[in-house]
Amino acid sequence: MAAHKFAVGQVVRFVPDRTEALAADRGGGVKIVRLLPEAAGVFQYRVQSELDKRERVVREDQLVKI
Repeated sequence: MAAHKFAVGQVVRFVPDRTEALAADRGGGVKIVRLLPEAAGVFQYRVQSELDKRERVVREDQLVKI
């Protein structure tokens, strides 16, 4: 069984898809707030921006270890 790559509390970098680039946080990292189940075979995470504290749901393939 596969497991999440990142842990709650870990700070990572969010790399948005092209369609999300305009809405992406500029600089800073995001903190993993909650591990979410798979969707379409990819784990998801609830993350919070370190800059403005907004939260969003992102896919594991959109996150990079800092």
